[in-house]
Amino acid sequence: MTTRPRVSRARLALALAALLGGGALTALPAAQAAPTADGLAVQYRTSAAGATAYQTEPWLKVRNTGSSAVRLSQVKVRYYFKADSPDASYRFACSWAVEGCSVVTGTFGTLSNPTATADRYLEIGFTPAAGTLAPGADTGDMQLRFHRTDWQPVRQSDDYSFDGTRTSYADWDKVTAQLAGATVWGTAPEGNDPTDPPDPTDPPGGGPALFDDFDYGSHTDPDLAAHGWSVRANSGGPGVPGAAWDPSKVTFVSAGGNTVMNLETSTAGTAASTTHTEVLTRAVKFRNGTYAARVKFSDAPRTGPDGDHLVQTFFTINDLKAPMADDYAEYDFEYLPNGGWGEPSNILYATSWETYDPDPWQAVNQHSEQRRGYAGWHDLVVTIDDSAITYYVDGQHFGTHDARYLPERPMSINFNQWLIDLNGQTSTTPRSYDQQVDYVLHVKDQVLTPDQVAAEVAGYRDAGTSFVDEVPAG
Repeated sequence: MTTRPRVSRARLALALAALLGGGALTALPAAQAAPTADGLAVQYRTSAAGATAYQTEPWLKVRNTGSSAVRLSQVKVRYYFKADSPDASYRFACSWAVEGCSVVTGTFGTLSNPTATADRYLEIGFTPAAGTLAPGADTGDMQLRFHRTDWQPVRQSDDYSFDGTRTSYADWDKVTAQLAGATVWGTAPEGNDPTDPPDPTDPPGGGPALFDDFDYGSHTDPDLAAHGWSVRANSGGPGVPGAAWDPSKVTFVSAGGNTVMNLETSTAGTAASTTHTEVLTRAVKFRNGTYAARVKFSDAPRTGPDGDHLVQTFFTINDLKAPMADDYAEYDFEYLPNGGWGEPSNILYATSWETYDPDPWQAVNQHSEQRRGYAGWHDLVVTIDDSAITYYVDGQHFGTHDARYLPERPMSINFNQWLIDLNGQTSTTPRSYDQQVDYVLHVKDQVLTPDQVAAEVAGYRDAGTSFVDEVPAG
């Protein structure tokens, strides 16, 4: 079912959409020129100037020297270095960034033509949440670092991109910058011009898709039901026994010029005063492929005292036919801003389920986790093929789970917010928490990268398509 003209799957159209300016939360401008070929410059300094250090600290700024806005998700910057040994491995971190570390990504690669000063590189990228860079503007300070995973000292003096004398920002051509796959700044080590990455605007095959921009008026909007969504009202788990699932607490609000879905959970410290929220597809027809959503997690309540054991989610699931039934499937992103389940503070889980027994409790699953705050907007992607389940958060790999957890039956797509218990905050003062959802995308039987997901979403929005469901039943 399609409510507006369907987005073209043509590669040219998607390529143009990916190059147009516009943040992930807003509709793209009607017309905007592609960036000029000399549209970027990179400035560099270091805060670890020694010949050796426990961490290499390349601090960077990216500046738009062109005449039109640049989408930061199309920018890749490479810093080149010489590994201390052939088997050395490294870990990236962002200490601080004007744009926010949550929108900055860092991955390592190996050069095809090693030189005396470089056989590896650190590639810095940006998630769609980074938005655009106006002509003449720069990203501001990005205080980046990387270290050996065994925390042995790093020798910097033989690294191609390192210069210990640069302790204040200046243009530096020993880092390279690519814009939409074209090198527009810097000189790579000899014989290693950056290879154009796989075109993020070319989904591998363009399978049938579900896309929803959540452009609705309320939980009673007839289009919401017509598009296959159910707003839960029935009682039961998970969460606080006796709590209600209140459809009226699912609303649609403006954020960044776009309409987003808001799920509110509230309590006054008793089961009777506790309300949870959930929105799910009525159709149970989704199995292999790519699932993606842009979700805003909250670390603090909108009103009242903090501390409740809250769960904020995006997941797929089917029904458990019997305890320990082996055809059960569930794939979760679950954020606990105040801990719970034995965790003392905030943690994000990605969990793949094979099965479980509710009484006595037994679980067969595999999970990945990060113990840190995730307040704010995040791009969540999970891909399922015939060999693995892979999770991404903000364009970075979060975890890969084994083939034994692959789904045997189709599933529904769900968002919910609920309280594990009432032990985290015992006050009887009313409080409420919000979780927001910008969009959801599923592409059947196709594994998309996070960049390809961003291009798909941009294509739908550029075409004015707020909803499409091409996924066949069953």
